Amino acid sequence: MFNQSRVNEFLLHGSAEIQELQIFYIIIFVIMYLVAFIENLLIITVIVYSHQLHTPMYFFLANLSFQDFGSISVTVPKSIANSLMNTQTISYSGCVCQVSFLVFFTVSHFIILGVMAYDRYVAICNPLLYETVMNKNACLWIATSAWIGGVIYSTMYTGTTFRVEFCSNVINQFFCEIPQLLRISCSDSYFTEIWVITFGGSLLYIYFILIAFSYVQIFRAVLRIPSSLGKQKFFSTCLPHFIVISLFVVSGSFVYLRPTSRSPSAFDLLVSMFYCMVPPVMNPVIYSIRNKELKMAFWKLIANISPPILRQKPYSSAF
Repeated sequence: MFNQSRVNEFLLHGSAEIQELQIFYIIIFVIMYLVAFIENLLIITVIVYSHQLHTPMYFFLANLSFQDFGSISVTVPKSIANSLMNTQTISYSGCVCQVSFLVFFTVSHFIILGVMAYDRYVAICNPLLYETVMNKNACLWIATSAWIGGVIYSTMYTGTTFRVEFCSNVINQFFCEIPQLLRISCSDSYFTEIWVITFGGSLLYIYFILIAFSYVQIFRAVLRIPSSLGKQKFFSTCLPHFIVISLFVVSGSFVYLRPTSRSPSAFDLLVSMFYCMVPPVMNPVIYSIRNKELKMAFWKLIANISPPILRQKPYSSAF
């Protein structure tokens, strides 16, 4: 048993110890990380270079893509590097950075999700006020506030987490997961940390209830639209957004509300992979699969950057 003053590094016991499984583990992580990187980079690039997508909804979507890539970059590269170097260590400062940035990207991501719900609510329920409420300055101010809110909560949460004493330096996960850090805590500040989690979780669920209420109002307004075009626009923009919110809340709740195990298992690894890697990979797919504007802008961008010979019309023979 040793306290925080003797913890210079942590041991991440979440990866596979069998060589064959470790290779499979590395391949899966590399593929998912590259897919998340390419998908989110494409969405950001398309939105930045397509003037028709310079609207509040796509502005916030670009923020979400950056946050998705940031959250997966906090945990996965370090895990891949440890597996390649056949080590399980992470420095104390590295663990602090993982927790800090993961909380930062997660909280700011959820705030932006709520802002997007409000954006759709104003656009559908109060279309005459949309340009006044969601103007350029308002969008910049809201996005900046979301990032600042993430910084404030991350600083408060990380400071509280690492002020405790640790009875062990073994973390049964492939990254510095907050529930596992709480499990190896033996300080009286443990109860303070539980209060911080309860307080933060309560705020998130209240925020989620407000988001759900916004979508109830949106759905009621859509049912009153006589044309099928308005309903189609709802399903192409609002429904994917609600799916992303549900995926985010369900995966996060399952990780933080379930009992932590005393020893690492394949199930724990799959749960954490789902929480950390599936949303950044699936969110771009969910947003773009029914979004005609985004897909048209993507193909237009591809056509503009492709070599001139590929943009020439095919030669028509006279025979």
